[in-house]
Amino acid sequence: MGPIYYKTESEIRKIRESSLIVSDTLAEVGKAIKPGVTGLQLDKIAEDYIKSVGAKPAFKGYKGFPGTLCISVNAQVVHGIPGNYPLKEGDIISVDCGVVKDGFYGDSAYTFAVGNINAETAQLLKITKESLYKGIEAARCGNRIGDIGAAVQEYVERYNYGVVRELVGHGIGRNLHESPDVPNYGKRGNGTALKRGMVICIEPMINMGTRNVKQEADGWTMTTSDGKPSAHFEHTIAITDGEAQILTTFGKIENI
Repeated sequence: MGPIYYKTESEIRKIRESSLIVSDTLAEVGKAIKPGVTGLQLDKIAEDYIKSVGAKPAFKGYKGFPGTLCISVNAQVVHGIPGNYPLKEGDIISVDCGVVKDGFYGDSAYTFAVGNINAETAQLLKITKESLYKGIEAARCGNRIGDIGAAVQEYVERYNYGVVRELVGHGIGRNLHESPDVPNYGKRGNGTALKRGMVICIEPMINMGTRNVKQEADGWTMTTSDGKPSAHFEHTIAITDGEAQILTTFGKIENI
């Protein structure tokens, strides 16, 4: 991956600006999520909104990816391509979005319920989101990357959920993906030391059943091997002297 690039306060402010645009975009998309809506319709809402505030979609064209959003429904874990599937009552939909503005990136993901979902799936969403905040609590100066992964893994494995190994969080800044990798599993005290000025994306991808995933024929979409649902939540955070600063926000999403 290369060396870690530590950010100045002014660079973190720029990443925060991009991160808040991502958060606002996810809220705009969330308002439109209901049975009958397609991924392509949601993708257009996102692209139009991002451009309207003077930013650019980060994912569109990244390594050839065709969409502004990664849209992953039910057993799809991440990297789903927006398509013509009409959402149904009881589905869950992970929406992952990135933007770039003034040369700096922001990245966030949220898993939405479509109408009423069953209790088992609702718990998966709740625990996955809580595990993200457990990871963020561990993301402080003096700790290590392994502390973040261990915090996520220990929390979700109590519920016998599977922690995806093949896909991880990452550093972010002038590039969408930078060093270090941020796995959602690991051992406390292991891995790269967390230092002030690191900006990372923590993004638990948690499966109701097996942790094993497979890649679909489109070359992008990752799906659970057992066909059970998967949830995904992501924040961009900055490591500071005390608690990590969360640069993205779910506030507007949760006020819909």
